[in-house]
Amino acid sequence: MDFTLPPLLTSLVDRGNGLLWGSVLIYLLIGAGIYFTVMTRGIQLRYFGHMFKLLGSSRQSNGGISSFQALSTSLAARVGTGNLAGVAVAIYFGGPGAIFWMWMTAMVGMATSFVESTLAQAYKTDHGDNTFRGGPARYIERGLGLRWLAVLFSICLIIAFGLAFNSVQANSIAQAMEQAFAIPTWAMGLVLMAIVAPIIFGGLKSIAKVAELVVPLMALLYLVLALVVVGLNISDLPAAIMTIVRSAFGFEQAAGGAVGYAVSQAIMNGIQRGLFSNEAGMGSAPNAAATASTRPNHPAAQGFIQMLGVFLDTLVICTATAAIIIMAGPELMAGDENNGIQLTQMALSSHVGDWGGMFIAVAILLFAFTSVIANYSYGESNIEYLAGRRAPLAVMIYRLAVLAMIMIGSVASLGAIWNFADLSMGMMAIINLVAILMLSPVAFALFRDYEAQLKAGKEPVFDPSRFPKLVNKVDPKAWPAINNKR
Repeated sequence: MDFTLPPLLTSLVDRGNGLLWGSVLIYLLIGAGIYFTVMTRGIQLRYFGHMFKLLGSSRQSNGGISSFQALSTSLAARVGTGNLAGVAVAIYFGGPGAIFWMWMTAMVGMATSFVESTLAQAYKTDHGDNTFRGGPARYIERGLGLRWLAVLFSICLIIAFGLAFNSVQANSIAQAMEQAFAIPTWAMGLVLMAIVAPIIFGGLKSIAKVAELVVPLMALLYLVLALVVVGLNISDLPAAIMTIVRSAFGFEQAAGGAVGYAVSQAIMNGIQRGLFSNEAGMGSAPNAAATASTRPNHPAAQGFIQMLGVFLDTLVICTATAAIIIMAGPELMAGDENNGIQLTQMALSSHVGDWGGMFIAVAILLFAFTSVIANYSYGESNIEYLAGRRAPLAVMIYRLAVLAMIMIGSVASLGAIWNFADLSMGMMAIINLVAILMLSPVAFALFRDYEAQLKAGKEPVFDPSRFPKLVNKVDPKAWPAINNKR
C-alpha cells in the first residue's frame, strides 16, 4: 500500500521543502545559534561542566515530572533512526567531513536549545495534577500575544510529530524486524499498537517514566558497543579523526581539484542531518522541557539540562555511529545501495560479525519506539492547548488516531506523508525561531539572573517580580513557592 498526494500538491510540497530545507532554515537555525552563543558568551562552553552537575538533582520532582524525566523524553524523540541511518546518509553524500559540521551544528544548537527550553519553563502553566504544560505555543501566546501564530505552530507540530513521524518510525521498526527476523509488517504493527497503547493512555507521567528507564539503557548499550569497536581499532582512531577534519575542509580532495564542491557537500549534509537529529530550534523539545519540576527552582535550570540533550544526541551518539562507519573503511560506501541504515549495519557487521546487523535492527526498534511515545507526548500537549475545555475528548480522539497511524505506517509506503511532515516541521521551526529571537531578551535576562545568583554562592531561585516582562505573564500556580512568598 502506497500513500500518494495529487501531482499538484506533491509539486508544491516538494518546492516548499526545497526552499525551507535547502536554504532558509539552514541559515536561520545556524544564524540564531551563533547569535545566542555570542549573547551568552559561549554558554555551552563556559557551563559545560554545570550541565552534568545539575543531573545530580534532576531526578527530584516532588511527585511530578523530574528534570531527568523531561530530558529522557526529549532524548527519546531526538535519538531515533536519524542517529543510525541519518549519520550514514551524511557520510555517504557529504563524506566523513560531514561529521565535523554535525559537531559544529550541535555546538551552536546547544545555545539555541538553552534559550527555547528556558522560555518554555518561564511561561509554563499548571496542569492541576502536579505537572505542567508549555512549549512554543504557550510562550508565543503569553510572551508575544500572538494567539493565531501559536495555533498555527500547534497544528504544524501535531501533523508532523504527533501523526506523520510516528507512522515513519513505525515503518522503520516494521521493515527492520521483517528484514532481520522475518516478522510480517502487519504483525509488528499489531505488536507496536499493543505496547504503545497502555503507555500513551497513561498520559505524560507514564511516558516520562518509560523514557526514564528505556532511553538511558538503550543509549548506554549502543555506546558500549561503539567503544568496543573503537577499542578493537584503537590504532586507527587518530587516522579516523584526521580523515573527518581533512575532509571537512577539502584537504582530502585537494589533489583532485574538487575542493569547493566537496566542502559544500560536507557542510550541507552535516548541517542538515545534525539539525534533523538534535532538533535544536525546531520547537519540539521545549514541550518536554516545560513539563519538568526544576531544581534549582529556576527556568534556566531546565535550559542547561536540555542543552545536555543536544550534546548527548549529536556529539556522543551520532559520533558513535560515525566511528563505527569510518573505521570500517571507505570500501563499504562503494555501492549505491549502501547509503542509509544498510551502511551502518554492514559497518558494524564488519567489526563484530553477522550479529551486528541484528543488533542494529534491535537498536532501531528501541530508538524508534521511544521516539513514537515522545512524539505522541508533544502532540498531546498541543492538543490540550488547542482544545481547552474539550481537551479530554480531543486527547482521546488523538490517542486513537496515533494508534491508527502506527498500524498504517507499519504496512504502508509513506514517501508522500514523510515529505508533507517535513514541510510541517519546517514551518513550525520557522515560527519557533522567529518567536525565540523576539523573546531572547527574556531568556538572556533569566540567564544573567541565574548566573549572578550562582556566582554569589546561592542556589538560583526564580522571582518573577524581578522581571518586568514576565511579572504579569507567569502562571502563579506554576511557581507556587515563589508566588506564595510575595
